[in-house]
Amino acid sequence: MTTYMDYTISSKPIRIIDRTTDKSKLNIKSLAMISVGHLPNRKLYRRTASFQHYALVYIAGGSGTYRINNGEQMKVGKGSFFFFFPGAVFDYGPAHNETWDEFYFTVEGSRLQEWLDTWLTELDKVHQIGTDDAQQSKIDRIFMLMESGDPANLDRAALLLESFLYELVLSSQPRLREPSADPMTKLLDDISASIHHPFDAAEVCERHHISLSTLRRMIHKATGYSLNEYVHRLKISEAKNMLLNTHQSVKETAVSLGFKDVFYFSRLFKKYVGVSPQHFRTDV
Repeated sequence: MTTYMDYTISSKPIRIIDRTTDKSKLNIKSLAMISVGHLPNRKLYRRTASFQHYALVYIAGGSGTYRINNGEQMKVGKGSFFFFFPGAVFDYGPAHNETWDEFYFTVEGSRLQEWLDTWLTELDKVHQIGTDDAQQSKIDRIFMLMESGDPANLDRAALLLESFLYELVLSSQPRLREPSADPMTKLLDDISASIHHPFDAAEVCERHHISLSTLRRMIHKATGYSLNEYVHRLKISEAKNMLLNTHQSVKETAVSLGFKDVFYFSRLFKKYVGVSPQHFRTDV
């Protein structure tokens, strides 16, 4: 990873991670990460910029504008994303005397054409979806995987980016969100999105206007598990991903999933996985 200061771009350190591993060592040839970057407090506005590769740009904070080929100037806000691609000219960046918090992901590979032919069909617009902890968690994991330089982790980073982008696209298209109007789907999505916080059943009930007994009954009917066991299984499943794909300690993993007691977390992990978190990380 390269971290450096460039006051023409930002008043804060910039993080750039370029792929240093030879592409021939990757197992997944159809989709590969080239680089990722984080430009916090970006103040630079670029004009007539062109790019050789496709890139996803996600704005976690701030606002500005984005324009393609001198066309319509589109507003960019917190929780929005847009794309760069070959064969076009872009003007983009925060407004005068303003900044934005930018993450970018540059990719290559034949798999991109499949995206463009099927679900990634609106490259020429700004998509607004909002922000949440689950999105930031995936971004952090992609950066950590890229930073490792390990070929298998670079493959994981590419697949995680594909999943991340797919969810962003689904979230930006109302017609594809219609199934979530189902109360059960909305409830399960809500619980899944909050696994990085201590679980509060009362808050879930309040958001969905149901009683605690109704919440327990709905979860058991949908999953076959009790409410507590379902939440624990979600958290432990995410813990397995974090232990394999990040450098966080067991304690840091526990805290990031809302556990105040690392020993309780370790007991739950062994209950559902069969081994302790430490052994799982070293044995897999």
